[in-house]
Amino acid sequence: MKAHILKETGGVDRLERTEVEKPRIKKDEVLIECKSLGINPVDFKVRGNEQVLNAIYGETRPAILGWDVAGIVIEKGEDVPSLNIGDRVFGMVNFPGEGNAYAEYVAAPESHLAKIPNEISFKEAAASTLAALTALQVVQNRVNRNDRVLIHAGSGGVGHFAIQIAKAKGAHVISTSSAKNKDFVLSLGADEHIDYRTQAFEDILTDIDFVFDMFNGQVLLNSLKVVKNGGTVVSIPSPEFSDEAINLAEEKDVDLVFHMVQSNSMDMNTLADLLNEGLVKPHISSEFSFDEIAAAHLQLESGRTIGKVIVNL
Repeated sequence: MKAHILKETGGVDRLERTEVEKPRIKKDEVLIECKSLGINPVDFKVRGNEQVLNAIYGETRPAILGWDVAGIVIEKGEDVPSLNIGDRVFGMVNFPGEGNAYAEYVAAPESHLAKIPNEISFKEAAASTLAALTALQVVQNRVNRNDRVLIHAGSGGVGHFAIQIAKAKGAHVISTSSAKNKDFVLSLGADEHIDYRTQAFEDILTDIDFVFDMFNGQVLLNSLKVVKNGGTVVSIPSPEFSDEAINLAEEKDVDLVFHMVQSNSMDMNTLADLLNEGLVKPHISSEFSFDEIAAAHLQLESGRTIGKVIVNL
């Protein structure tokens, strides 16, 4: 089968298109004929950083990157009760373990997958995996109706899902982005927009119930300043917080949490329901062919992507 492999870290030239053996499934897995896959920031971080690559893949070389997959089940293990051959499925496979989605065929545990709703395309499904799952797991049990919610980077992959999910929960959503993406952020349902380049959100906002932080550092510190006493700040870039951030959170009795997304079929089924009901819709800004994965990496790495980047097979 066709696959893109990574033998060593570096630039996009390290992604090598080649032929590899089709994966053999375990008893609790299915084999997916991949139709679309998503590209995420973790992909180029793994590709370009030996430490990150080793942390996720260990000594496995060559590595096949990629965690977002949508396709058709063509084989199933004997311990797979809820999926059948021919089912259209999507999910974030094997994260935080090895990813394997840059391939024609992907082996994935049933526990990582959900069926794609009838009206949702493969590319929309692939776009609604890792980033959407992150947003859902951060927001769903922490945001309540009428909460004042601040979501940073609202035009990004995770952020644009988080806005929609928070609005579905009945929250009042404030989001940051550049001015050029204001209309897009508001179209997602955000009630207020802050241009991070010209406005200091810490000088504008107070009494925020919940903050979704995508940056750590000074943005996290300023987020802790605007959240109300007893509020919550969830951060996804790193589990390492500065002493200043930890102390400020303790002073304000703020629940400061690092979240690492986890593959979970229950949450994927929740996303399937949200997609089916039209409460969540992925925004796909760029599409590439399987032979153009390097270009897809460069597009996302540019930092100018709105929503998601998708590769179609």
